[in-house]
Amino acid sequence: MSDYIRTYTGIRFYPMEPEPAQIEIRDIAHALPMICRGNGHVSGFYSVGQHCLNCSREAELKGLPVRIQLACLLHDAGECYLSDVPRPFKKQLPSYTTYEERILSMIYVKYLGSDLTPEERTLVKDIDDRMLAYDLKMLLHEDVGELPAVSLNLDYEFPGFDVVERDFLNRFQLLIKLLKEN
Repeated sequence: MSDYIRTYTGIRFYPMEPEPAQIEIRDIAHALPMICRGNGHVSGFYSVGQHCLNCSREAELKGLPVRIQLACLLHDAGECYLSDVPRPFKKQLPSYTTYEERILSMIYVKYLGSDLTPEERTLVKDIDDRMLAYDLKMLLHEDVGELPAVSLNLDYEFPGFDVVERDFLNRFQLLIKLLKEN
């Protein structure tokens, strides 16, 4: 047994001892569209990649800084290395959460230049929670009460793995360019 996972681009990623050099945006963009939200218990395939794109677009429509838009795009990027774990179960896995937060911080430092501040984390979490409410309602038919206001017109059709991967990479490249210009 090995202590690493082989990524899409062929990198040996050591989830227990990750290094920034092991993180590759093409791996993130390829893997997240392949991971289904809701642990697959949804009415139709809807990927973590789509969710991240929607969070990023919502941040843009809310007029939030490019840095927050990029953070929203990457907020679940650790799942490409650790997989998605449903929130109720994740709360019972402190070790998982520690590793996930460590990898995510590394991703933020690598692509945003620094980890998020507590205020920035709150902004990203708020958008993530708003999107989650819609995901629960639209994909799981949960009674979530009154839905929070969002600016984005949400579409739950799955356009295909390659389309989500391409859109994710294109959005990433645009936001990186805009971030460097600021």
